[in-house]
Amino acid sequence: MSLLLLLQTKGRMTAQALADELEVSVRTIYRDVESLHAAGVPLYGDAGPSGGYQLLDGYRTRLTGLTEQEAESLFLAGLPGAAADLGLGEAVSAAQLKLMAALPSSMRDRASRMAERFHLDAPAWYYDAEPAPFLELVADAVWSSRLLEVTYRRWQAPEEVTRVLRPLGLVLKAGRWYLVALGSTRISTYRVSQIQAARVLDETFARPEGFDLAAHWAASLEDFQARQFTGEAVIRLSRRGFESFASHVLPAVARAAEESAVDDGGWVRVTIPIESIGHATGMVLRMGGEVEVLAPDELRSRVTEVVRQLASIYLP
Repeated sequence: MSLLLLLQTKGRMTAQALADELEVSVRTIYRDVESLHAAGVPLYGDAGPSGGYQLLDGYRTRLTGLTEQEAESLFLAGLPGAAADLGLGEAVSAAQLKLMAALPSSMRDRASRMAERFHLDAPAWYYDAEPAPFLELVADAVWSSRLLEVTYRRWQAPEEVTRVLRPLGLVLKAGRWYLVALGSTRISTYRVSQIQAARVLDETFARPEGFDLAAHWAASLEDFQARQFTGEAVIRLSRRGFESFASHVLPAVARAAEESAVDDGGWVRVTIPIESIGHATGMVLRMGGEVEVLAPDELRSRVTEVVRQLASIYLP
């Protein structure tokens, strides 16, 4: 079965390549090929430098019984919610049934236990599902490499813009769908739930040569995190506050605190990156008396101002 699946996914392969991949001897490959011939599998081999073993064209479908859409949906089998979002929920169910029927009883029992005892819930805590009514249409444009006209709501003026995009890929991050697309000059990211209207155009486009969606997304996240922090703050934390600090901040801030920690008379002095004075003020106030701001002066003054306002409300 492993040999058949290799030939199905990779096409023509030499006996040596098959032996290396399966970690067996070439003699074992010859013996297995003879067994497959005896079983009626349409497998043939060509001699010569460019030769090798290959399945007869058309045998691929008969091997599994899967339809094209069901085979595509297997890549999302671990994320049933994502598959349903893309309109592939029924295809995933059908594919899983066919695979289950094809497994030996011992493996079928193991697969059943796996489904019963492990569940993947990708969205973060306190996540509210956001509607993305144009997701299937956007996915179709991505798949068919067709231009996509969208009306998009953004956070800066003008709030609504209409653009024609070259959709390159969809990314599911923390339960939210994002479209990576090439605009007039650069590749940008669009939150699918913010698309107010969409229309797939007849015109197709050529994807940028060598474009790697996963690599682009990783680089985008790194760039976002680099631009996210605009300054630094020096703070003192009680021992208790230092131990719980990581649960109040982003991982990058927690790492900076760990790396810069210096004992300060029983407290711990750290230097951390901050997004803005306003954001840092909220972070400090959440920790109450377990933290003191040393710098910058603007942040210390802002915290002092808020504390005075609170005191005027709660103290007689």
